[in-house]
Parts: sequence; C-alpha cells; structure tokens
Amino acid sequence: METLMLIAQLVVFLGAIFLGIRLGGIAIGYAGGLGVVVLGLVLGMKPGSIPWDVILIIAAAIAAISAMQQAGGLDYMVRITEKILRANPKFINYLAPACGWLLTILAGTGNAVFSLMPVVVDVAKSQNIKPSAPLSLMVVSSQIGITASPVSAAVVYMSGVLEEFGWNYPTLILIWIVTTFIGCMATAFIVGLITNLDLSKDKVYQERLKAGLVKDSGEVLNSVDKPGAKISVAIFLIAVLCVVLYATAISNNVKLIDPVIVKRDEAIMSFLLTAACLITLICKVKPASILETSVFKSGMTACVCVFGVAWLGNTFVAGHQEEIKSMAANWVQQIPALLAVAFFFASMLLYSQAATAKAITPIIITALGISATQPGDSYMLVACFAAVSALFVLPTYPTLLGAVQMDDTGSTRIGNYIFNHPFFIPGILAIAISVALGFVLVPIFA
Repeated sequence: METLMLIAQLVVFLGAIFLGIRLGGIAIGYAGGLGVVVLGLVLGMKPGSIPWDVILIIAAAIAAISAMQQAGGLDYMVRITEKILRANPKFINYLAPACGWLLTILAGTGNAVFSLMPVVVDVAKSQNIKPSAPLSLMVVSSQIGITASPVSAAVVYMSGVLEEFGWNYPTLILIWIVTTFIGCMATAFIVGLITNLDLSKDKVYQERLKAGLVKDSGEVLNSVDKPGAKISVAIFLIAVLCVVLYATAISNNVKLIDPVIVKRDEAIMSFLLTAACLITLICKVKPASILETSVFKSGMTACVCVFGVAWLGNTFVAGHQEEIKSMAANWVQQIPALLAVAFFFASMLLYSQAATAKAITPIIITALGISATQPGDSYMLVACFAAVSALFVLPTYPTLLGAVQMDDTGSTRIGNYIFNHPFFIPGILAIAISVALGFVLVPIFA
C-alpha cells in the first residue's frame, strides 16, 4: 500500500511539473499550486514550506533592475557589451558567454541576456558562425552565473548556510566566481572544437536564406542613452557593492559588525529596494512605467514559478525526508560528486537555483551529520553548488526559448526529442567542469 501511495505521489509531482512545462511561462507556478492541492487534499501529504526568503530576494532584485531598465541603465550596459562583441567578432564564442556571465553576476538574474541575443546573432552571422554556439553558451553561462552573483537568492541562501560551518562569505564568492567563469570559458573552448561552426553549411539556414527569412547582419541597437542611464547603473552597482561589503562585515569570520541587528537577507532586500527608490527619485522615473518593463514582467513570472514549483517540490521532499536522507547519505558518503547529480536533477525539475539549494541542502546536511562542530563534509556543498543550474535540460526555460526565437538563421533549434537541443551539451560540460574545479579549489581555501 505504501509503495502504491509513493508511486501516486510521484506521478502527481512529476505530472504537475510537466503540465506546467507544457503550458509554459507563469503557468509553471500555477501547476505547482495544483500539485500541492492534489498531494495535500487527495493523497494526504502535509504541504511543505514556502520559500518566502527566496521569493522576496528575487522580487527586491527585480524591483531594482526594473527601475534601472526604465531609467535606461540596462540598455546602457547592453550597449557597452555590444561594442565589446562587435569590436572582437572572431571571439564571439568566448565573449558571448563571458558577457552573459558578467551581466548575470552584476544583476543577479539571467534575464539580462535577453537584450544581448540579437547582438550575438548579428555578430555571429557576420563571421559565418552558427549563432547556436554563442547563444547556447551565453544562456548556459547566465544560468551558472547565478551561483556566483552576490545578489542572487541562491548565493544568499547557500552562503548563509555555509557560514554556520566556518566558511566566510568572501571566500565562497571567490571560489564560485573562479570556478564558474573558468567552467564557462573551458566549455566555450570545447564546444568550438566539437561543433561545426560553419553557418553556410547548415541546411536549415540555407532554406531560410532562400525564403528571405534571414535578415542581413548590421547594427541592432542604435538608440541614444536616456539622461539618467549612467546614474542608474552607478546607483545599482553601488548597491551591489554595499551588499558584498555588508555581507562580508557580518560574516562569522570577519565580524566587523557585531552584534548583527540587520541580518543578511533583510540587508540585501533593503539595499536593493533603496537602490530602486534612489533611481526612481534621482533619474525621475515614473513608478507606473516600471511595471511595464520586460525585466519586471519576467521577474514577477519567476517569482510565481518559484512560489508554485518550489512549494510543490518542498511538499514532496518533506513527505519523504527520511527515505531521501538515508539514500543521500549512502550515495554522497561513497562518492561525494553524486551530490552534484542530486542538485542537477532537482534543479531540472524545480526550475530555480535557489529553490533547489533550499530543498536539497538541509537534507544533505542532516544526512551527513554536518554541524558547526563537525563541518568536515561541508566542502561538498561548496564544490557542487554550480550543479543547481541545470535549468537548461528541458527546453522550456524563458532565456532558452528566447534564444531559439531570436535566431533567424534557424541554427538554434529544438529537435524532435526532448533533449536534442544545442544547450544540452554545453550546459552539462559547464556544470561538470565547474564542479570538478570546485573539488580542486575548495581544499586550498578550506
């Protein structure tokens, strides 16, 4: 009977996720709520915890970035990036992921790469390079970059957990920045070796070219900076710097501020909301217009998706916590790198780096008996953190779909099978390399 109940609960859990994926967009969150209803009212599972801290940090970041976008700051950052890409077109396979990674590090959201996609396609075409290569590398790098961004909800959560085991914030940020950047660049090198980058030999491209569906390469972004563009970027970057400095100052290993009155999560949210307020005030942004920005719409969609899917995931995980703990302990104790596999598959289904970290990390900590007095195995969490970025596996994530839609050459396309798309191999490579580097670097900093 218990086995049948487990199967039924698993079917509902996976069914709700795939229903959401099929519907797409914000409906992924809606389907998560539906799954909680069925699991709770029909199958008798107690609803899990809602990750309010993750949702609120995402909302605060989106509030600040949306204000900056409306002030013209995001376009200004994109234009700087465009100049870099156009000045060095032959290195597009390296510059595209590097720029996507850096924008994500600064903004705390991978959605920043949407504005770069037309530029990447344009530059790639001008060099007879399939846009699928730089686009897929950029999308994957933007997802992995979340695990190294000081203002991302995932980093805020994981660093807070790890500090209890003696890890200090600056060291964690340094490890994750180094491992993810090298991982993304090494992946770009490997993709260049194993991929036929010759655009002219792509059959779909030739068909679209004959049909007149491919635009000539040329300048994509020619607009003039708004008056408050540079000021808004400066305000936002100062806020990010304040987040890093404050988080370092209250770190257990530094303790420049002691006692801590304003905790890390509250400080990050308040800094970001303050930045949004200052941008709105100084750059004379109309508050109502912020709600119409693409970043605000996609960001609020992300909040709802995390709300529904993470709640569903926490409900299922909490209901089978003991079994998962036992299995995780056996696997990870034998082969530490299997923690990365657990992170990988969980993020593939939960659609959020932060939600994945919050769902899996407590189980691993309990299963391995990690504590402040016995922090030994906590190094696994540090090394494997990048693996929570497997949002590229199912071809339904917004930035992935955006790349497919913006490539008018047709080289960035999803095949007849679920996993045969150009993001799959680069994503696996980038995560594998980042995690492997993590196991190399962590003992040095431990």
